[in-house]
Amino acid sequence: MKSMKTLAVSGKRVLVRVDFNVPLDDKGNVTDDTRIRFVMPTITWLMENNARVILCSHLGRPKGKPDPAFTLAPAAKRLQELLGKPVIMADDCIGDKVTAMINGMKNGDVIMLENLRFHPGEADNDDGFARTLAALCDIYINDAFAVSHRANASVEAIVKHAPVCAAGLLLEKEITAFRTAMESPKRPLVAIVGGAKVSSKLKALYSILNSVDSMIIGGAMANTFLAAKGGKVGKSKIEPDLIEDARKILAQAVEKKIAIYLPVDAMAADSIDQKTPGQIVPIDSIPDQAMVLDIGPATVSLFAGIIAGAGTVIWNGPMGIFETPVFAAGTNGVAEAVAKTGAYTIAGGGDTVAAVEAAGVTDKLSYISTGGGAFLSLMEGEPLPGVAVLEKQCGA
Repeated sequence: MKSMKTLAVSGKRVLVRVDFNVPLDDKGNVTDDTRIRFVMPTITWLMENNARVILCSHLGRPKGKPDPAFTLAPAAKRLQELLGKPVIMADDCIGDKVTAMINGMKNGDVIMLENLRFHPGEADNDDGFARTLAALCDIYINDAFAVSHRANASVEAIVKHAPVCAAGLLLEKEITAFRTAMESPKRPLVAIVGGAKVSSKLKALYSILNSVDSMIIGGAMANTFLAAKGGKVGKSKIEPDLIEDARKILAQAVEKKIAIYLPVDAMAADSIDQKTPGQIVPIDSIPDQAMVLDIGPATVSLFAGIIAGAGTVIWNGPMGIFETPVFAAGTNGVAEAVAKTGAYTIAGGGDTVAAVEAAGVTDKLSYISTGGGAFLSLMEGEPLPGVAVLEKQCGA
């Protein structure tokens, strides 16, 4: 992909696709500005180089029509606070009024367009909508890795109509980090895969068997693998229709000489309610009425030993219900192990990033990805539409 830093941007109208799909409280305040902060280097570089910066994003699912509950005004307000400079909020993302606002910009100005999803053409990847967006700019920059797995008008179709296009600094970092971890890793490459469902990561599990040296599986999805091996997991959540797939993955791992590590003990409890006392039990002794809600200390030690010997670690998915303090020890233990290893470490996915932050080890990992679905798509070996079109249309 062509880098934005190779472009002459002074005096140019630069439309930047960002991902400001941030959480809001009931008063409309941004409760987590991570995605805004991560794109700041791109915005500040453009401002410092006298570009006229036009930001566009979606927020939530307004179903193709204006809805004040999904306005990007709170994101614009938070960005203004972070920049310490005015951010002008538009009341739409296309139209004569928006065009007039952009034509009146001065070098270094920043405008935030209103939610792209207020128009059905965005989610439909509509060519006409994309053409109208492209007409607003001299240069188009994609710096929204987290939505680059979606074929949306502002991500894919627009590239075919923009006069000049390139990758933003965050998108470059995301792709470089993943390719460093998966395409040219320092061995051994260890994948840590957790979370609730095998179904949401089935393609990724099959795909990474072609790359990794060993795989650690935790979280509720491990229950399905344990069941596939004939284990009894009480009332724990499993996916019966995926037990055969779990068996196939385990069999393929044996064929490829890839070690798969599953929990050997667990924190089990009758309820997710944190007031309910849990107990540490061997994985083959889960009480019939109990659920596995976290990995146990012996599993943490096992996993930590594998992680310690890694050259590269890629992590997606927590080890348990880490949001509840009494079921957070396993995820925290794995996070600490990842932080201590001298390996190249990359973590991605919303829950994983939250877990890393909760464990207080964010600054000790090599890279934290902003993308959930996009990160998972890369793990699945799938091309990202937003990246593929940049490489095809605007290669370096």
